[in-house]
Amino acid sequence: MKLFKSLLVAPATLGLLAPMSATANEVTINDFNPAEELAVTNSRLDGLEARLNNFEAGSFSSTTSASFGADFVIGAVDGAGTGKEAVSFDYQYGMTLSTSFTGEDSLDLVIETGNANSASGTILDMNGMSDKMNLDGITYTFPLGDKTTVMVGDSTDVSALYSTACTYSAFTDLLGNCGSGTAAGLGGGTDASSASSATFAAAYDFGNGFTFAGGLSGAGGATAGLFTKESYDVYGVQAAYNTDSYGVSLSYALTDTSPTAESSFWGLNAFYSFDGEGLPSISVGFESEDPSASETKEGYFVGLSWDEVGPGSFSVGMSSTANFLDTDTETYQYEAAYSYPINDGMTITPGVFIKEVDGADDQTGVIVKTSFSF
Repeated sequence: MKLFKSLLVAPATLGLLAPMSATANEVTINDFNPAEELAVTNSRLDGLEARLNNFEAGSFSSTTSASFGADFVIGAVDGAGTGKEAVSFDYQYGMTLSTSFTGEDSLDLVIETGNANSASGTILDMNGMSDKMNLDGITYTFPLGDKTTVMVGDSTDVSALYSTACTYSAFTDLLGNCGSGTAAGLGGGTDASSASSATFAAAYDFGNGFTFAGGLSGAGGATAGLFTKESYDVYGVQAAYNTDSYGVSLSYALTDTSPTAESSFWGLNAFYSFDGEGLPSISVGFESEDPSASETKEGYFVGLSWDEVGPGSFSVGMSSTANFLDTDTETYQYEAAYSYPINDGMTITPGVFIKEVDGADDQTGVIVKTSFSF
């Protein structure tokens, strides 16, 4: 505002000091008081500045912050759908608005859009919203004492407060689950009329690397109601121990699959970071699925991540494409990706993957993802 004030004062002062034409009624130099004129001008500018400051302070809370991200993806997948797919381009965009009322709590809104409908966008689980903005989730998180964190929200995951022991830098969405996508990556409940869910979760930090977390989620729609026989509810808990170099977590989930059926899941994850230049961290995962109307199924994952390879980082991993019975033909997905930052707000990640398909051609893809954050 100082610059704005100077820009207004300067021409006003020059105009007052400019030579005036001599006339019969010419004023004398004694009639002109620069100090008084400048004082009047400054007083008026101070009033304008005060009004502008009041407007700015009331228009946006000082405790509110916003972060934004966008992804551009160009790639081609062979074997998806009709066979060989041409090169495609997809994008997604998201913003997070966060407000604190006490300095320790946080009200968070996630808004997203995108147009991903290609095989490349699908394998990365990008947003396919036909360019329409969507409120992806709203949560309120607050402390309860010194060691407990509580979260309540809509359209959010029960596992949002989990501390799953996995350091793998995934490229495709499947490997991002670290082998326990339901037990450790537990989502929210639903009903037949709505994809939204009301979620309640909490986490307790013992302060020595041990954490315990859990929650429950029920349908957010009006048809079934919360935690009724008609709603598809989910419940989950996790115990974890993490340090800088290693960690292990055990997760359990119970999910309704119909008004009369449910499935239980156990997930075990662990990681270890080798001490030495050029050595990777290794992450492993195992999930056991026990449907009430079927036999037990199992799935596996292993991934290696190198944090420093040239200017970027490198990861390679494999995972079961699902949980399988002992009598099933198991299929796996493999990936490798190299991620390097162009600057603080832009990262480029080229990657390749192979997805085995039982009874059909395998899918192979080459994708380049460019991520922006600001």
